[in-house]
Amino acid sequence: MRSRSSGKVRFAIAALATIVLSGGAWAQTVEEFYRGKTISMVIGYPAGGANDRYARTMARYIGRYIPGQPTVTSRNMPGGGSLIAANHVFNVAPRDGTVISLLAATIPLEEALGTQGALFKAAQFNWIGRMASSVNITFMNAGAPVKTIKDAFTHEAILGGTGRSGTPTVYPSVLSNVLGMKFKIVMGYTGSVAAMLAMERGEIDGHSTSVDGVKAAREDWIRDKKINILVQYGLRPHPDFPDVPLSIDLGRTPEEVQILRIVANATEVGKMTLAPPGVPADRLRALRRAFDAAIKDPDYLAEMQKQRLEIIPLPGEELQRIVAEAGTISPAILDKVKAIYPLN
Repeated sequence: MRSRSSGKVRFAIAALATIVLSGGAWAQTVEEFYRGKTISMVIGYPAGGANDRYARTMARYIGRYIPGQPTVTSRNMPGGGSLIAANHVFNVAPRDGTVISLLAATIPLEEALGTQGALFKAAQFNWIGRMASSVNITFMNAGAPVKTIKDAFTHEAILGGTGRSGTPTVYPSVLSNVLGMKFKIVMGYTGSVAAMLAMERGEIDGHSTSVDGVKAAREDWIRDKKINILVQYGLRPHPDFPDVPLSIDLGRTPEEVQILRIVANATEVGKMTLAPPGVPADRLRALRRAFDAAIKDPDYLAEMQKQRLEIIPLPGEELQRIVAEAGTISPAILDKVKAIYPLN
């Protein structure tokens, strides 16, 4: 009897120790978790462009403000207009707070439209914060025949495209499909930097990309009027181009305006940082607050100014709400957007 009782006591002690140890791991603080860790910033774009610069600059500062001060490294994963990176972050990456990412602003719309290859639920990503909104422009070499948006109705303009889901392809494609512009998009450029080099070589007439993308790579094009800006894509004009028409203002019917507005809403998502689904709530809070602090860091602000990159931030909670709203578009409107969106 005594040996049986002793065995039961030993079993109970062992079980209690297991519970205590596992409880201790479960109760690990954010600082304890991140101390000595490395966070990977996955960038859904090639190196060198504006999106890459936004991501790498944030990666250099956000770690300062995460408890435990982990190291943050950057990794480019271009392809499919960020779909390759989006699928990786959603389905493959660890969900413990050691992976963050910058992806195309159009991914909520891609998912809502059922784009082939979009293997994620945008609202299930954990959105950490936005560095800047992302007003895009379509522009042409000054010597090209198309000099205004009206010219694009009657003269073909050859634009350089990147991934099918990237905004350099999506925005002018939608404009052509809705309004009848004669934009011909040549696909295959690895990014906007490559497309702008092709413009210089005379391979293409123009390109579409973000305002800050042009400023960062070819600021003299704007300053010296080497390009003509035809249209801007956003819900409000960029302050530098108050006289350039907005795409949503070109709609001729309420239905066209609604379609163009839904597509242009990606500018509100902008240049952002997110994490995979399932990140523990305390670590997500820490990442969001670290982002909020980094975006105000004087060194960060100075570096962004030096790179001619914009700072129009939005906290992660607000960004999460904007993305969730993209999933509430009515099926009838979605069908109309699908009819003109470059899905497959």
